[in-house]
Amino acid sequence: MIVRPKTTWFRMLFVWHGSVLHRVLAPLLVNFLLGLLAVWGSTHASHFFPHLNPVPFSLIGVALAIFVSFRNNACYARYWEARTLWGSMKNQARDLARFAITVTDLPKDDPQVARALNLVAAFVYALKHQLRDSDPRDSLARLLDGELVEDILRRDCRPQYILECLQQQLVAWCRQGRYGDILLESGLRKLDTLNAVLGGCERIRGTPLPYAYDVLLHRTTYFYCALLPFGLIGSIGLATPLISVFIAYAFLAWHAIASELEDPFGDEPNDLALASLSVDTERALRQAVDARDMPPRLLPDLDFRLR
Repeated sequence: MIVRPKTTWFRMLFVWHGSVLHRVLAPLLVNFLLGLLAVWGSTHASHFFPHLNPVPFSLIGVALAIFVSFRNNACYARYWEARTLWGSMKNQARDLARFAITVTDLPKDDPQVARALNLVAAFVYALKHQLRDSDPRDSLARLLDGELVEDILRRDCRPQYILECLQQQLVAWCRQGRYGDILLESGLRKLDTLNAVLGGCERIRGTPLPYAYDVLLHRTTYFYCALLPFGLIGSIGLATPLISVFIAYAFLAWHAIASELEDPFGDEPNDLALASLSVDTERALRQAVDARDMPPRLLPDLDFRLR
């Protein structure tokens, strides 16, 4: 995720990192060369180069813009839902910490409370690593004992097994007489919310937009941008390369941004900062028990990128 302070309008024109310009630079260069070819052909070999009517390009451009906006909105909806799910998970983690501290009548430094909160933090890290297809061993080993870590790593859905361990802890407290069935049900509902977050993230991660949409938009956009200089040359002349590149940049950049937002859990510049969100959730859990050994908060790098 790109996190940078507000800058002036002039500097914003030259921003590189996070602007997806590097992804569309090659096709923009091709479009510019086609614009130069159209200018040369109209002045030196007009009988070989057809002069296309610009009216169809206007109609196609409007239809293409609507379709690009539809796909962009669909991808941004996935991104926003993913951010909402992770925000809900942080809230539920805080609720579980408050539940473990106040309802059980255990001191904040009790090993049972520490284990329960470590399981909640482990759930967050395990989900992050599952969504990014990375190894959670180091994150889990820092929070849990070695035998439990190995038990978790043997599972296909590791966050789900951590929820089972959390539920066993809540049930054990109820059987110890620390609270009754009503409060147990309240605690289990918080686990249900975490399970809903897990399912929602898996649905977004495992169900991309229909492939036919991507293929159709890709083909239509690139063919439109390739033919655009030959439709503009008759009306704007020498300005064709610049105007054609500007229009192509708008369509190609929309396409590139939508491709990044389609999978908001990846490691691209405009994806969610899952590592930072995980650390912030763990810090919130440790602050609930007045812990001193908290992980350092993650900050953006020199490219204003927060991972």
